[in-house]
Amino acid sequence: IENGLVEIGIPLKESKFELKESDPKKWRNYLLGVWRRNQNKPEVAELYASKLAIARHQVTQFCKQYPDLDLPVTFDSWYTQPAFCRYLDQELKVPYVGTLKPDHQFQLKSGRETVASFVKRLKQEHLEAITQDQTPLFQKITIPYKGEKEVYYTYCRTLRVHNFGKHRVVINFSRPDLSDTPRIFISNRLHWQAAGITRIRRHRWPVEVYHQEGKAEGLDQYQVRDFQAISKHIGLVAVTYSLLRAASHDLDLQQKLQRQLKYDFDGSRPTSLRRVTQAQALWSLGSLIATQISLGKSLEEVLSPLLASVYI
Repeated sequence: IENGLVEIGIPLKESKFELKESDPKKWRNYLLGVWRRNQNKPEVAELYASKLAIARHQVTQFCKQYPDLDLPVTFDSWYTQPAFCRYLDQELKVPYVGTLKPDHQFQLKSGRETVASFVKRLKQEHLEAITQDQTPLFQKITIPYKGEKEVYYTYCRTLRVHNFGKHRVVINFSRPDLSDTPRIFISNRLHWQAAGITRIRRHRWPVEVYHQEGKAEGLDQYQVRDFQAISKHIGLVAVTYSLLRAASHDLDLQQKLQRQLKYDFDGSRPTSLRRVTQAQALWSLGSLIATQISLGKSLEEVLSPLLASVYI
């Protein structure tokens, strides 16, 4: 970004250059700030692709490739930003379900109120209504998810969200006494109901699960800088994770591993299968060493090629 900004002629403050050595993180944030302030210029926008820019590009490409599909887009609170939501609604005209943070604000008749304050007030009114045998504010809903039923206690209204405009707002608790942490969703489809919005948002979780599981396979541990090399690394991690997911449905393989290792495990979970495959690899290595020694080779002869491969 630095070289690109200089070549284009965007000035950088001389006083900030010392941050390159003293505080690289602040230096990076400074460069990104300069980039954001000038990103309306095409030559500047091309220098750096933010996560929001990548998301816009991916959704746009999907809509172009599948123009007949009317599928909703759902995302977490980081992507729930006014410009991104307006782009989806006004430019692509696709339905979406976003996620609000506690410090977002509602524009009410009484003025602005943070999400956290609004939810706290609703919760108190709901509990008071129950003690007085009145209609509660949060209603029980049930949604299907992976062959099971999930229950939520929900408040659903159309409200104005500061900087976002009018949206359908859903506030969900998992416990009937509303003692857990709420999740707050918004949608640009004002006629949608709580169950539908919740069901759509619920399907974002598998993406987060893959991100967490992918880290266990080394998703964020690449030690290369070339984009093509990084792409290959991510591809290999995805293949590894896919094989683990496939193994969770391979009963013959699971039974074979259980016979070899004499170990009971949950074959439906990638985390369990990962540990089992590591144990099986160790078992195979031990079997190889034992076999070679039984054939008359010394331990040094067996281990030498294995140790040499570590340094290749």
